[in-house]
Amino acid sequence: MSRIDARFAALHAEGRAGLVTFLTAGDPDYKTSLAIVQALPKAGADLIELGVPFTDPMADGPAIQAAGLRALKAGQTLKKTLEMVRAFRVAEKDTPIILMGSYNPIYIYGVEKFLKDAKEAGVDGLIVVDLPPEEDDELCLPALKAGLAFVRLATPTTDDKRLPAVLKNTSGFVYYVSITGITGAAKPDNSKVAAAVTRIKRHTKLPVAVGFGVRSADQARAIAQQADAVVVGSALVEALRATLDGQDRATPGTTKAVADLVASLAAGVRSARRQAAE
Repeated sequence: MSRIDARFAALHAEGRAGLVTFLTAGDPDYKTSLAIVQALPKAGADLIELGVPFTDPMADGPAIQAAGLRALKAGQTLKKTLEMVRAFRVAEKDTPIILMGSYNPIYIYGVEKFLKDAKEAGVDGLIVVDLPPEEDDELCLPALKAGLAFVRLATPTTDDKRLPAVLKNTSGFVYYVSITGITGAAKPDNSKVAAAVTRIKRHTKLPVAVGFGVRSADQARAIAQQADAVVVGSALVEALRATLDGQDRATPGTTKAVADLVASLAAGVRSARRQAAE
């Protein structure tokens, strides 16, 4: 059983949703970014998405775009992102890590070499936002063969005709984008999210994680009553940014600010299932 499957099985046994946290690898620098990622499991993150910085991202809102630029300016590369995962795995063996980003850095790195290095580093899955199902031979199928989950995005515009194609080779979990547009642009409509999760689950037995627009513990709690996991990204990136100095350098409060917000979000997620059970 993969780490992702094991974590969702454990969450199901606990009767609660999970918290998936997203941060850009290398933001604002490698050392600080690693310290933050190492702090996430203890703060309450159940799964971790690490964004791979890229100069021309898709779907990222201003906050995550800025994080990517900070990371690139500090020298972050795909190779360093894999080194970060490797360093994380020294002490943390169980928390799943999913790399999220565009195909270009992987293509430049070399698909076969990347998949081998990612698996050896301790990566559990990939979310590649610009490879549709029609291009599964390019990366999805090789990734599955290498033992890495390939997580796909479903959106409010993914209708029942398109959904089977999206889900065909998806593994790990389905990431439902709760709003149309870029990250951090709006807050999700809980009633629409509930209907969407129900519809997706008619087509798959995979867990459904919901993200885009979740910024507070209350929003996380509401989504957790409907989904198998709640994904939070832009709010964490903004919490990080707010602690930086005038030159975008980390300050003594940077790691703690992110960990504190994760703890608050985790408390919201964990309370949702308890309330439902009562």
